[in-house]
Amino acid sequence: MKVTVVGAGNVGATCADVLAYKEIVNDVVLVDIKEGFAQGKALDIWQKAPIDLYDTRTVGATNDYAATAGSDIVVITSGLPRKPGMTRDDLIATNAEIVKTVTENVVKYSPNAIIIVVSNPLDVMTYQAHITSNLPRTRVIGMAGILDTARYRAFLASELNVSPKDIQAVLMGGHGNTMVPLPRYTTVGGIPVTELIKDKAVLDAIINRTINGGGELVQLMGTSAWYAPGSAAAQMVEAIAKDQRRVFPVCMQLDGEYGIKDCYLGVPVILGKNGVEKVLELELNAEEKALLESSRGHVKEVMDVLDKMRATA
Repeated sequence: MKVTVVGAGNVGATCADVLAYKEIVNDVVLVDIKEGFAQGKALDIWQKAPIDLYDTRTVGATNDYAATAGSDIVVITSGLPRKPGMTRDDLIATNAEIVKTVTENVVKYSPNAIIIVVSNPLDVMTYQAHITSNLPRTRVIGMAGILDTARYRAFLASELNVSPKDIQAVLMGGHGNTMVPLPRYTTVGGIPVTELIKDKAVLDAIINRTINGGGELVQLMGTSAWYAPGSAAAQMVEAIAKDQRRVFPVCMQLDGEYGIKDCYLGVPVILGKNGVEKVLELELNAEEKALLESSRGHVKEVMDVLDKMRATA
């Protein structure tokens, strides 16, 4: 199986490294617009193979999509990273054009690929990739929910002093300040988290930290995160490549699920060899529905901005 990662920056290189190290696929192609950059990253990962004992071949290409031909899965990480003071929405004009160009090249050489979008603003970049590719909605999905739930689970593990392996959680909605964590669907070794954290203020603080998780890292490092996002994208690739049918929250176009149409939001799905095998519809209470509707409204506003840009282009 062949996977292409477009964008050899921190997130893309991390994703490629995890795919190689875990031997998830046979071949990984890194592509970047910067001369020699992808080749260097790919060569470095391949030279690590004798040390970490894996067989996955990694190669790089400079803006040459012919090297990606026949890819089964393509991960798009291209675009500008956030800087301090920037929101994800600030990135829309530049990154939408980048994602559009990348997607056109991807489908030209790999028309049957499943596309995973990581570029920000995530929900709207998934929209851009979907309308550009003209692929079924189940084959163009965004990586956000796995990253957001990972942050949520990590913070809970720290608070409870337990292994993050035993924590399961679901978040929905947009990737950013309007994401919708669901404590009712959060468990620790099968125990509802509300049984272990009875102080609502403590749980609310963890949720708020999760919502602002990306911004916290931007403030600390001066740029966006990469280890967790790259690993999260690799986990989605693994679920598809191995037909694991994992239950993950992913961003995709909704078509009536949760009463929402033609908006790109994170929802729990079964992820397998065909991409999204099934959307899982949870029973939400009134408060959760209100939060999801607020998130939908925010994402739709940014989608409308993109639509206006496209109309005047």
